[in-house]
Amino acid sequence: MTALGAFTFVLHSHLPYVRLAGRWPHGEEWIHEAANETYIPLLNMLYDLKEEGVPFSITIGLTPVLAEQLADPDVLEHFDQYLVERIEAAKRDVEYFLTPGSENGHLRFLAEWYRDSHEKTRTSFNERFNRDLIGAFRRLQDAGCIEIITSAATHGYLPLLSRDSSVRAQLKTGVRSYERIFGTSPRAVWLPECAYRPAYITETGRKRAGLETLLAENDLRTFFSETHTITGGSPVGVATGDVIGPYGAIKRRYVIPTTDQFNTGKKTATTFQPYYVSDTTNYPETHTHSGVAVIGRNQKVGEQVWSAQYGYPGDFDYREFHKKAGTSGLQYWRISGAKVELGDKDFYHPDWAEYKVDQHAEHFAHLVGDQLRQYHNQTGKFGLVSANYDTELFGHWWFEGVNWLGKVIRHLNQHPEVELTSASQFIEKHPPENVLDLPESSWGAGGTHFVWDNTETHWMWSPIHEIEERMEVLASNFNAPSDQELLVLNQAAREALLVQSSDWSFLVTTGQAREYAIRRFSQHVERFEKLAASLEAGNPNVEAAQEYWELDRIFSDIDYRWFR
Repeated sequence: MTALGAFTFVLHSHLPYVRLAGRWPHGEEWIHEAANETYIPLLNMLYDLKEEGVPFSITIGLTPVLAEQLADPDVLEHFDQYLVERIEAAKRDVEYFLTPGSENGHLRFLAEWYRDSHEKTRTSFNERFNRDLIGAFRRLQDAGCIEIITSAATHGYLPLLSRDSSVRAQLKTGVRSYERIFGTSPRAVWLPECAYRPAYITETGRKRAGLETLLAENDLRTFFSETHTITGGSPVGVATGDVIGPYGAIKRRYVIPTTDQFNTGKKTATTFQPYYVSDTTNYPETHTHSGVAVIGRNQKVGEQVWSAQYGYPGDFDYREFHKKAGTSGLQYWRISGAKVELGDKDFYHPDWAEYKVDQHAEHFAHLVGDQLRQYHNQTGKFGLVSANYDTELFGHWWFEGVNWLGKVIRHLNQHPEVELTSASQFIEKHPPENVLDLPESSWGAGGTHFVWDNTETHWMWSPIHEIEERMEVLASNFNAPSDQELLVLNQAAREALLVQSSDWSFLVTTGQAREYAIRRFSQHVERFEKLAASLEAGNPNVEAAQEYWELDRIFSDIDYRWFR
């Protein structure tokens, strides 16, 4: 039977920059948890498929700021220490639960199960992947199994940056980092927070380029958007707060009431097709496409995982994320019920969860097939279902999620009507047939920029914008810097990028790590100002630049001129 359409998982992997920023409750442990619960299990699953001869093709994004950390020797050494601590914590629980009794017997079984799981992860890290997680992803891409996509350097929230020079520097630095780490050039990009901005004229009459133009400058030919950005109408799913994972922590008072703000009555676009994005920088003078394609998230398959109300991760037999043992921090309980309080949770049973994973993977595979068949029957066209998720949702937030991903891939590999693809593979085989005007939007609450610019975060944008302008002036004024000036200029550029990270305002809004985010943001502001002032005074502070480089060691080949 001939395939009626194609499917790709698009997994967006990102964490804040936390190298040498301490451990619990905030700092490098974020990276360690994600590597332990998500990245290594994901690599194990993908390598198992490859070694078994199961063909697959998926799209995995690794933001530059995350990839740089996963390649950092200090972060990796600390991760190994973290795994040893997790193994020892499980062993202590095994001893603690030696007391006779049916309850303690099951808890001891779970502690042994965790011990074995952590030991397997450590063996994979040290032996299967030779302590080289980036290399493990790179080999999968070189073998044609995955497409690794890039993002803005520090996950800056691009629509709210005030200078095109900053957007260019975010993208150029991200591309250069990708080329150094993966040995090839990226073809597709994940816009941070799926936040898009067309061209516009500032209050001072300055023309700002559309993001599609800036992507094209860097030969980034495909990006991804939220459902409502493509189809129009009211935001759905993530953008309305019906979501598990980190977005579920957004305070509801920041959700913008859903309206038909994007529905002009003219849109007939669908997420089953990619579109070329209008070249808004030259619009309306020339209404042509930019050569950059957009792929929208499929709402139906997205909700099966994202939705806090009826998504798979909410099944009562899956592990409860929020309840942890006081002895070790291990999670011994299952969700148990829709309104069961944490103190009343039942114990977790891995075999029950495994049974549900099988059911949910089969259901999802059938859903994908049904979606593509219905679209083909209605239009006669070969469609695409793009299932876009945060990678850390699997394994970390949804403990069984990586196992589910593997089983879905196995099911779809056997589905006669579904072709597995990566994003760029699909665009190459099936170039867009139509051009689409996209509205300014994101996948944050309400589909707007409000998660990153609200009453609690608005104060952050003034220093960001001041640093943008100051960095642009520095980049323009120093045409032939001395070695000392060059060192300070490049470190100032790194601090400017780190200031722009969307993580700081996001963490303030969600309240997950408010003080930590404010501290990190303020540190990078202060560092930049110190370096910039020394350059402006004609006395470059080399000592400070070297100190800040040792703290962060990121973007080793940055070029301050990218801010011109």
